[in-house]
Parts: sequence; structure tokens; C-alpha cells
Amino acid sequence: MTPLQFFGEGLPYIEPFDCPGLLITIEGTDGVGRTTQVALLREWLEVQGFGVIETGWTRSQLIGRTISQAKEGRLLNPLTYSLLYAADFADRLEKEIIPALRSGFVVLADRYVFTAIARDVARGLDRQWVRDLFGFAPVPHLVLYLKIDIVELIRRVIPRGVIDYFESGMDLGLGADPYDSFKKYQTMLLREYQKMADEFGFHVVNARWKPERIHMRLREIVTEFIRQRKFSEWGRVAPSGPDEPKSPGGLFTRSAG
Repeated sequence: MTPLQFFGEGLPYIEPFDCPGLLITIEGTDGVGRTTQVALLREWLEVQGFGVIETGWTRSQLIGRTISQAKEGRLLNPLTYSLLYAADFADRLEKEIIPALRSGFVVLADRYVFTAIARDVARGLDRQWVRDLFGFAPVPHLVLYLKIDIVELIRRVIPRGVIDYFESGMDLGLGADPYDSFKKYQTMLLREYQKMADEFGFHVVNARWKPERIHMRLREIVTEFIRQRKFSEWGRVAPSGPDEPKSPGGLFTRSAG
């Protein structure tokens, strides 16, 4: 069993603890099929005998509705939105994620702090400030990144007919046309995701694949990780030794960029 690690100091009122659970995050922009893959992965893990919970952005009972109302009214600036998302995550971390990990559950996170960083940096916030803000986040055991190119993303999203104001970056003044703004903003997001994928060793999966193929690849990655970590019949994690996968634990080290 290995101690749960945090990107920064962690929450001050939560003592360090050995982590019998597993934190898996699925990252990627809207339109890559995250929700489908989370559902498929959960079903498969439960069949394997693991207890699983899901968590995702703005699902906090404390702050989720506030964020939705603020977005509907387009009331706040990027800095304030970032603080609200951090509050949402902190509430879910304390009430859902940490208790589940303590109890040996697999936590499937539909997006994680990497999404917050990508969005906030694209909106002009200081990269290091955002990383420091989310320093209380635990380091995931696995980051599964569904990678897509802008051409395929547009092909999937545009036929929906209505483009979300924030997902198209219309609040950034990138252009009067929502479709043009969407292309520019999503290109910025994909660039930020790729930087973090390279920096932190995400497991990258081609989101152009059919859902069944993506699911099988995710299963392979998770199975290999569980094998290396030597899960016992109780779902408790043991150290993996010299073959430890690359960890994003250096998220908050200062860099020239």
C-alpha cells in the first residue's frame, strides 16, 4: 500500500494516509466520448469485483448549482470562475474522493485538474497561479487522455447545431462567429492538453477510434497498471518497484515557461 501523494500541500485538515484505492482520471475536451468511456470502464471494473464511484466537474452539491447559474448569466470573469471550480473540486475531494480512496474504491474522475489548468491558461490566467491554486489535488494513479485533432472535433460537434458559449470561447472575444471562435479556442485547449500529456506522462488514446476499440485499450492500460501494482483480493495497492509509471508529481515545480 502506498501513501496518497498530492501535487502541493494537500488539504491542511486531511492527514496523509496509505491509499488502498485507485484514482483514475479521464481527460479530454468535450466531444471525445469521455462520458461513454467512464460508463464502460465502470461497468467493466465492477464486473472485476472493484467498488467504483464516479466524480466530475460541477457535481458538488455545495457549489455545482452556483457555477451553473453563474455560467447561465455570464456573470463572472475567468479568475472568479477558476476559484469556483477549485471550490467545487475541494468539496468533492473532501466528501467523495478521499473517503472512497480510504475505503479501497476505484474513483473514476470525468476530467480532473488538468482540464481546469488547460481552460484557465487558455483564458489568460497565469499558468503557475492556476497550478498553485489546485495544489491540494491528489496525484492520480492513472491519467487516460482521449486525444483528438481539431478537424475531427469540429466534425463531431458542429452537427449538434448549438455550440456552448464557453466551450466555443466566446467570452474571450476570439471572433464574432461562434464556429470560428470554437475552432480557435479548442485549438488552444488541445495545445495545453498536449503540453501536459508530454510533461506528466498521460496514457494517450486515439479518440478517433470507435468507442469499443477505445474501451478495449483503456482496459489494457488499467489491467497492466493493476498487475504492476499487485492489487490483492481486497483491492489494496502495493508498491510497483522500479517499473513505476511516470508520475505527474512535479506539477508545481517552477519552470522558465
